[in-house]
Amino acid sequence: MSSEDRQRIRTAGRIAGSVTGALAGVTAISAGLLLRQAADARRIIPMAEAPPPRGDGVYGAKFHGKPLNLVILGDSSAAGYGVHRPRETPGALFATGISRRLHRPVSLRRFAVVGCVSSGLPWQVDAALELAPELAIILIGGNDVTHVSARAEAVRHLGDAVRRLREAGCKVVVGTCPDIGAIQPIKPPLRWLARRWSRQLAAAQTVAVVGAGGRTVSLGNLLGPMFEADPARMFGSDRFHPSAEGYARAAAVMMPTVMAALGEDDRPPVPVAEGMRSLPEAADEAVRAPGTEVSPVRAGGRWAQLRRHPWFGESRHWFSHHGHSEHPGASDTVPVTG
Repeated sequence: MSSEDRQRIRTAGRIAGSVTGALAGVTAISAGLLLRQAADARRIIPMAEAPPPRGDGVYGAKFHGKPLNLVILGDSSAAGYGVHRPRETPGALFATGISRRLHRPVSLRRFAVVGCVSSGLPWQVDAALELAPELAIILIGGNDVTHVSARAEAVRHLGDAVRRLREAGCKVVVGTCPDIGAIQPIKPPLRWLARRWSRQLAAAQTVAVVGAGGRTVSLGNLLGPMFEADPARMFGSDRFHPSAEGYARAAAVMMPTVMAALGEDDRPPVPVAEGMRSLPEAADEAVRAPGTEVSPVRAGGRWAQLRRHPWFGESRHWFSHHGHSEHPGASDTVPVTG
């Protein structure tokens, strides 16, 4: 590990570690209240009763050419827990969108595990690398907040995962920690602390991921207000995991960055002086700005490029599995067996 790598990990750790200062100021009475609230939330939020549907297979099978190998890593938000149809899972949404945009088959494999924390990523990466993936999408962090994982360790595991994938020639896009404070069963003051933890972890994740050569998309500030405003529509029946609509919104936010990582970026260029920040500054700004992408200016560098995506409200017709005549076969899926 180089001295720059160690410095980035220390920087990420300092960002994540700053949340411990919030705990230092909590009185014994307040701590007891928070513990009771956490216990109440765990009782209200159901445990996972069944695995999410698998969407593994080849999307856009009627297109010509070699399929692009896509892997999905992370936790229940990456696996699609809470939906009932394979086509509603994040992996299927990304595979469908990429296939339609590139007019190319996409081979999808999901390695995400319900309940996974960042320390579980090494095993997912081990399995994914056996497939020689070209693109990896990672959604992780929510369980690290709810399980009060050691922040520096969680960030280190994510950074290592991205580094290993990049060294294998795989492009990586990470959706950073969502806004756990938007979850209904979590009430103030626990909600306020969960929101702070979520944002601090997302900033630290950004430093680690971009430093390792990946790209990040800030989800918390963008999806949080929308989920709070329309919880019946955006959350699933357990009021914890997203609904099919919630997953589609998250995928729509990340799709511009996914396409840019694949070299298909049709957005206007950002002036260098406007979009460039030091990596820690970029991480902090991304957490506070809805839908911000952070990408490295150059591999291993200390500077990052920020881009925002104003087209969040764009129609999601390219996720549809029910026909779009100019893209014949884009929604056809060939299941993977075995």
